[in-house]
Amino acid sequence: MAAVTIRMQGIAAILRAAAVAALIGSCPAAADEAFVTNQESEDVSVVDLVASKVVATIPIGGRPAGIAVARDGARAYVTSPEGKYLSVLDTAARTVVRRIELDGGPLGVAVHPSGAPVYVADWYGARLWVVDPDTGTVTATVPVGASPSGVAVAPDGRLILTADRDSDQVSFVDAGTLVVVATVKVGTRPFGVTIDADGRRAYTANVGSNDVTVIDVAERRAVGTVAVGERPYAVALSGGRGFSTDQYAETVTAFDLATLKPLGAIAVGEYPEGIETASDGRIVVANWFSNALSVIDPATLEVVAEVRVGDGPRAFGTFLRSSP
Repeated sequence: MAAVTIRMQGIAAILRAAAVAALIGSCPAAADEAFVTNQESEDVSVVDLVASKVVATIPIGGRPAGIAVARDGARAYVTSPEGKYLSVLDTAARTVVRRIELDGGPLGVAVHPSGAPVYVADWYGARLWVVDPDTGTVTATVPVGASPSGVAVAPDGRLILTADRDSDQVSFVDAGTLVVVATVKVGTRPFGVTIDADGRRAYTANVGSNDVTVIDVAERRAVGTVAVGERPYAVALSGGRGFSTDQYAETVTAFDLATLKPLGAIAVGEYPEGIETASDGRIVVANWFSNALSVIDPATLEVVAEVRVGDGPRAFGTFLRSSP
């Protein structure tokens, strides 16, 4: 009987490992650095996610909030809403190589998959700036809805989505013509917007209605709603599951992407905001009031690591960088 029990336990362990591998196995090689914008200490903490420690601090100023790491990982772009500028970071050198003045309220930011241009939401101006990061110039502006916050670019680079908080909508911008080609009504006060890896669906975290709206990108319409915790801020995706940071609830709500059913609430730090999926499938969360990152296992829905960072981490956007 003992041998049978041991054998059955071994089989169970293999099945559990296979389930975890299936959940996160579709992701590429592990991301090992986080570039975390700290609003109160006005800097960026560079975190080694393998060692779970801060390895560099980059002064930014202007109370930074939004961030976008380029697909190749060579540069990161940081918005400073109160400083009214965009900082261009050399991620390897850990330095600011350029500061681009933006007269308004730069908040959300995203990068075209090719590395340029950079798209920045003007919270005060109901517009999207199109920025050439090499010349430091604004090459175009696109009128969108009121108080645009989150920005996301489709994987093929053809569409840009803005979450227009005070219009309760998402604007679809054609990246070639820089014209708004559609608007989609979502929940109340959408803040973060995330597009899946296939470019098929987008997800908005709606801070006013405490839910996530699911959008069919091709059909340009809302196809579902998920009830989450109080004041959701942004959404990340991993292995067939979605994860929303719930600021006031101090949790991350997990939900099934196929059924849109909630799977549970994961306790994290105070005021969780920025959230992104590491390339190994783990979920990384910035807790604004706790001055820490929480790392979640997407299979067990448990916090597996915590890393102290600067004062007031927001990390609003894509803040993870893979190893070269």
